[in-house]
Amino acid sequence: MLILMDFLFNSQTEQHFTDVVLSEEFLNLGIEQVCSLISSDKLTISSEEKVFEAVIAWVNHDKDVRQEFMARLMEHVRLPLLPREYLVQRVEEEALVKNSSACKDYLIEAMKYHLLPTEQRILMKSVRTRLRTPMNLPKLMVVVGGQAPKAIRSVECYDFKEERWHQVAELPSRRCRAGMVYMAGLVFAVGGFNGSLRVRTVDSYDPVKDQWTSVANMRDRRSTLGAAVLNGLLYAVGGFDGSTGLSSVEAYNIKSNEWFHVAPMNTRRSSVGVGVVGGLLYAVGGYDGASRQCLSTVECYNATTNEWSYIAEMSTRRSGAGVGVLNNLLYAVGGHDGPLVRKSVEVYDPTTNAWRQVADMNMCRRNAGVCAVNGLLYVVGGDDGSCNLASVEYYNPTTDKWTVVSSCMSTGRSYAVQRNVNKPQRYNIKS
Repeated sequence: MLILMDFLFNSQTEQHFTDVVLSEEFLNLGIEQVCSLISSDKLTISSEEKVFEAVIAWVNHDKDVRQEFMARLMEHVRLPLLPREYLVQRVEEEALVKNSSACKDYLIEAMKYHLLPTEQRILMKSVRTRLRTPMNLPKLMVVVGGQAPKAIRSVECYDFKEERWHQVAELPSRRCRAGMVYMAGLVFAVGGFNGSLRVRTVDSYDPVKDQWTSVANMRDRRSTLGAAVLNGLLYAVGGFDGSTGLSSVEAYNIKSNEWFHVAPMNTRRSSVGVGVVGGLLYAVGGYDGASRQCLSTVECYNATTNEWSYIAEMSTRRSGAGVGVLNNLLYAVGGHDGPLVRKSVEVYDPTTNAWRQVADMNMCRRNAGVCAVNGLLYVVGGDDGSCNLASVEYYNPTTDKWTVVSSCMSTGRSYAVQRNVNKPQRYNIKS
């Protein structure tokens, strides 16, 4: 027990919280030790659900004695950070919560946080609405599929520590023009084009197992869509179904493995970029098949009201722009307006509802992948209007400069999708 106690209160335990709470030793800890652990800001977890489930497991291990500690424990569970569906379907239905008036108060606080925007600003001062900030784990940037020049199955990842690329498990089938997110420790490749058809299929990649698995199909066929995670749901936004641009939007619940439609956008958008800032989902630019124009308009989705609304337009039309979020700002990178492929970049600040220009990239790029890692914005591949690119560059907001990464991908690819993921400890990367 003493060995575990030493282990439990160092950075290794916080980093491996999900594994620690499955151990018999965790279930045998005292109340003070459990409270100390779950109150840490440094826990590395895919979702606050892990903390709630750990609390329930610990109490149920000796329920007659421990149920009186529920209120003390729930004080350290950050319920407002959980998806509304989980609060209603799991937390509210938990008997240990129902039997405690203090726990019910914490649940009400969480629901108010989701339902009342004005209340959110007040609650932001509460420890339970503060995001956990785990120690920076080593990162991998995973680039999935793409067009080179046809749809490919290849997947490669960039190890930021080693500064080189590695091949990993291929996609089950060829895929380009897809959407991609990192959610619950898995990479999801959503829809796209397989070289002949626009598809509804969705595959998930487990970096630990280096393995792909198929999950439920979307309701609609979509290529050149946008994908993002909001409140624990995966959203597939717009795209092209083979005959027309789409305004429809659907969401995926990983718990039920089901897709469902939400409110459509106000504008049809294929080749659309999306990002989430401040609890809102933004759809940036794209191509409106109805008017046959590249778009400068941007709209945002409020999941609480299930409504889309326009915000300030970009300074230029951008279809196929890379969209990324860094420091609570939304970046629109490159893209094109008809034949003109751009190297320009602009950034949106939700607090002022205004776009501003920042430094141009080194290369013109459209249909490139974008993600934020360690305070920098990385742009991967794409095409310059004549050929696919294997190069990568990153933006430093402190210096307002772009820098080309010395190591290129093995394959020039556009319409690839990419996200950064935590590097598994025992990740057997294929050379």
